Amino acid sequence: MALTIAAQKPIHATHALVEVGAVDADGHILEPPTLWEEYIDPEFRDRSLRFRIDEHGLEELEIDGRRSRMSRAGFPATLGAMGAPDLADMQKNPERTYLREAPYGSMDPRERVRVLDAEHIDQAILYTTVGLLWEAEVEDPALAQAYTKAYNRWICEFCADEPRLHATAHLSLSDPVAAAKELERAVGEGAIGGYVAPFTHSGTPLGHPVNNPLFAAAQDLGVPLAIHPTFEPQWTKGTRMGDWEHVKQLRLLASVTASDGVRHQFTTLFDYGVFDAFPRLKVLVLESGAGWIGYWLDRIDAVYGHTFIGNRVPLQHKPSDYFRDRIWISADPDERMIPALAERYGVERFLWASDFPHADHTPEYIGDLNELVSLFPEHQRRAFIGDNARALFHLPDGR
Repeated sequence: MALTIAAQKPIHATHALVEVGAVDADGHILEPPTLWEEYIDPEFRDRSLRFRIDEHGLEELEIDGRRSRMSRAGFPATLGAMGAPDLADMQKNPERTYLREAPYGSMDPRERVRVLDAEHIDQAILYTTVGLLWEAEVEDPALAQAYTKAYNRWICEFCADEPRLHATAHLSLSDPVAAAKELERAVGEGAIGGYVAPFTHSGTPLGHPVNNPLFAAAQDLGVPLAIHPTFEPQWTKGTRMGDWEHVKQLRLLASVTASDGVRHQFTTLFDYGVFDAFPRLKVLVLESGAGWIGYWLDRIDAVYGHTFIGNRVPLQHKPSDYFRDRIWISADPDERMIPALAERYGVERFLWASDFPHADHTPEYIGDLNELVSLFPEHQRRAFIGDNARALFHLPDGR
């Protein structure tokens, strides 16, 4: 049974979806602070990810025995802060800790189901939170595999007794063969898919043949392989904007470019002909918005079909043809271009996601989603709100 260790909080104020049968394609949980110490293979226990208190009384992460370089002291308290107006105080106040600030439904499966009921959501597909942070700082492939295995053990256990909650496996491409084996193991324990980060420490593109073992495993298991944003090493960001004094002021730029890694790695799947090599592979693009996909496909279709560059790309079909056949993308509820894109590429390709409980997305997702769904033709609404996710993940019919 999942650990119930968060401070007791009442359920937060929320609203209800109008359409029935909704499936949240990318919700998150907050892991217990002791997860990695308790679930990791014994030989790696002394290198477990841990929550520590620094010299100022603030929480910080310890990764492989070292103070985290990217997750600043006090940052853990903000990981479930969707809608919080006082992030600065939360991060600087020793009394406001990760557990004390964890919102209702973020750490207990029964609470999460009650949140789904309040929001009129049928099912939720769950992803990690702390797991989005550590991989940028772990360069030892063996340790990265141990961290992912520990989390996957726990999340499968978390969802085991709640048929409306679905686990997805965290996979690390630090060792693609090991990642393929871990996907198979995790699916055997109940995971319905897996996700990878948009980088590797080696700089190897996602589509590169070195990752074929994982593509083959996902194809053979019949589960989607998702690309999800994470913390990334600083070298992936480049130096276009100069030093940190400039970069730290560019908050809106950081927000809209945070998912560039996902978009870039998604495109490498075409450069390497992955969809021809693995004709039954299902790819899911997460937490990057979906409005950009129209421009992206128009551009790479044009280059593929009408320039000399296209003759050098190992594809049998236009990139948009693969998208229409076996690529899915999640939209944010506050996007308004999705119905037009669905009309062009097929509504079947589009899902929606809440990102609950993360602070970089709006807590008004229910109201936004009701408005977005109303923009679809009536005959497409049920598909977008839930049936597409059911088909992709082989989920049971809605209640």
